[in-house]
Amino acid sequence: MTRGYWRRALPVYLMIVPGLLFFIVFKYIPMVGISIAFMAYSPFDGIGGSEWVGLRNFHRLFAEGDFLALLRNTLMLNLFDVLFFFPAPILVAVLLNEIKAKRFKAAVQTILYAPNFISWVVIVGITILLFATGSGGINQLLAGWGFERIELMTDPSYFRWVWLLQNVWQGAGWGAIIFLAALAAVDPLLYEAAAIDGANRWRMLWHIALPALRNVIVVLLILRMGHVMDLGFEHIFLLQNSMNLDVSEVFETFVYKVGMTQGDYSYSTAVGLFKSIVGLIMVLFVNRLAKQTGQEGVF
Repeated sequence: MTRGYWRRALPVYLMIVPGLLFFIVFKYIPMVGISIAFMAYSPFDGIGGSEWVGLRNFHRLFAEGDFLALLRNTLMLNLFDVLFFFPAPILVAVLLNEIKAKRFKAAVQTILYAPNFISWVVIVGITILLFATGSGGINQLLAGWGFERIELMTDPSYFRWVWLLQNVWQGAGWGAIIFLAALAAVDPLLYEAAAIDGANRWRMLWHIALPALRNVIVVLLILRMGHVMDLGFEHIFLLQNSMNLDVSEVFETFVYKVGMTQGDYSYSTAVGLFKSIVGLIMVLFVNRLAKQTGQEGVF
């Protein structure tokens, strides 16, 4: 490489340095801690002095009676997420794209984006205040009118739907931004040509708007599969109680309880590493499947 090349390229390489440092310091160096998944780790002995036990922590994970329940709960919530929450931003973006009045569209977008900035603590707290069995405002009204109370926070059958609806309410509007950007890139002449050919709004949606979103949908779905074992610890932990534990206990809350409250760091690290490996496998599988079906994929 010539001196002229480095003179032109050096500023660009220097701009990359902060990003590289971030990943090295906060992503790669902490990966040394993964080794404690293969140890009987003791904070007093440290990584260098703790006993090496190989795959014993993983054997314990798969032999535990809780493993199948954790896997079932995690996969069920992910199924709800992919089937109902993942399409929600797409639907919101398509509907917003059909609004032609700019001021009204801007107002609707602001209303839909706002919940994204509300903490899960606030959202779950409001839900508890409204639907608490004894003191919830809505349950008190129902009881006063002679109706049965809704055991929204204690009946396990409600947990997944409450979790899903709160996710949709908070994230659908914000998640629609990237799809709106893809729709904004569509050439308006395509719509005009379709209108001249006699296509109605549904035809334009099916043959113009959705194909424009296809690549974005595939990429986001592949990335979503990488988080197949991650559901958002804070949200689930706040909704969790002793009454719904059979359906709400997932790997993330289990890792917290085992690692932070019981101090079993090796076992909790093994569970976290298992989650990461499953996520990596899912990304590779879905990315390859996307390429085989003619899509671009992530890599």
